[in-house]
Amino acid sequence: MSAEPDLRSTAMSRRQRRERTARALSALAETASERRRQDLLDYVVRINMGVARTVAGRYFHRGVDDDDLVQVAYMALTRAARDFDAQRHQDFLSYAVPTIRGELKKHFRDQGWMVRPPRRVQEAQARITRAEGALSQELGRPARPSEIAAHLDMCLDDVIEALAADGCFSPSSLDRPVTVNDDGGGIALVDFLGEADQARPAAEARVVLGPVVRQLKPRDRRIVYLRFFEQRSQQEIADEIGVTQMQVSRLLARILRDLRRDLTAGESVPREVAEAS
Repeated sequence: MSAEPDLRSTAMSRRQRRERTARALSALAETASERRRQDLLDYVVRINMGVARTVAGRYFHRGVDDDDLVQVAYMALTRAARDFDAQRHQDFLSYAVPTIRGELKKHFRDQGWMVRPPRRVQEAQARITRAEGALSQELGRPARPSEIAAHLDMCLDDVIEALAADGCFSPSSLDRPVTVNDDGGGIALVDFLGEADQARPAAEARVVLGPVVRQLKPRDRRIVYLRFFEQRSQQEIADEIGVTQMQVSRLLARILRDLRRDLTAGESVPREVAEAS
């Protein structure tokens, strides 16, 4: 029987996916054709995209755009397929899943802080994220905090503190009851807060962002409008402007970098506004 996978098949069981992934990677190691290599890599990525999306789904609704998380997971899956070494790893997913999880955590560390912890905690979490992937592959299961601490020669309390920083992505709801009335009813945290002037931040943002947004090219301005004013998803934007969802993700990243650069170039720009861009 040929070792070549059936590139036309997409619907399959978990066992079939594992077997066909292994066959494709085996064929990839044997072929000298660059075109065939790319077809095989595309196949491996395509049949495992559901796994990548499942891993990304564990981080949904935690302060970072869900579409962005899926794109990060897909790119990590692609990189894992390209870098996989069958001589070092027996099963592709045992290598790919920790890789995807590590990239998602890195994305959160870079983009997702809603309450920014001290720099030492951020740096510790970066080391822990890398160690978790390596230890998961070595142990065949998620590493315990004590194992991570021993691997990194860190204090266990510091590891636990860094792992607990995940809560910075999803702070407690303002609707959470914090006290109980005499009649048994709860008083929510929001009831203790004063009212903010909702118009002031928007006015400040228009003043600061207006000049730099007007410098964008028409298509970039359109993308910014669709994403941040009409709250369109990346796929909806892609359908409207005639590109792929991944291209929209890259365009948004580039546009935000340009805006951040232009914002921070001005000495009078508030630091909070520059960081929020």
